[in-house]
Amino acid sequence: MNPSIKLLLVFLIALEISFLTIIPLNVAIIVACLIYLIYKRVHFKTVATFCLIALLPALGIFFSQFYYGDGLVMGTALFTRLYAYVFLGLSFSLTTYMVDLANSLEQNAHVPSKFVYGVLAAINLVPRLQYEIKVIRANGNMRGKVLHPWMPTLYFKALIVAIGWSNDLAQAMESQGFVENQKRTFATQVKIHPKDWLVLLATLIIVQLIIFI
Repeated sequence: MNPSIKLLLVFLIALEISFLTIIPLNVAIIVACLIYLIYKRVHFKTVATFCLIALLPALGIFFSQFYYGDGLVMGTALFTRLYAYVFLGLSFSLTTYMVDLANSLEQNAHVPSKFVYGVLAAINLVPRLQYEIKVIRANGNMRGKVLHPWMPTLYFKALIVAIGWSNDLAQAMESQGFVENQKRTFATQVKIHPKDWLVLLATLIIVQLIIFI
């Protein structure tokens, strides 16, 4: 499925359920997303990790509604809605290659190239930033100064390094012929096929049927 259309579908479903408190709809979305993740052979450990991370806020919402809000029904609706958001996000992020998404946003959604390549560069620099944080902590340990993960000094030093990377990246893009606001050619053409629109419309129709039935 075209990444831009998939992103639009996830956004529309998430937007619609934010105004509704229909438990069967939330459960249906969770089950459908879970089936999709299994079909795409996503690692169960990754899904389980995100489910555990979301469990604490989900339980907090449930019990706050159960004891101080509108009771069991509303608490269950908000609990399942939160997990519907989680599974929608996982269904998109774990099955979509970021480079394909960037190309699709630039070519199909006409997002400015500067924004697309900036976001893509930031994503690709995350592993380097994680490594740099380890180096900064190691340097601090050698000087007898322990930099804990919650200390702002650690991230301030990493930010200084990242600023230097941004200048290097800008020069690299210019040396490769990147010019802002100029027409570009693409090595890989990303197209929206009729079946992408059919999947989008069919999914939205099924959601509406669940709401009204």
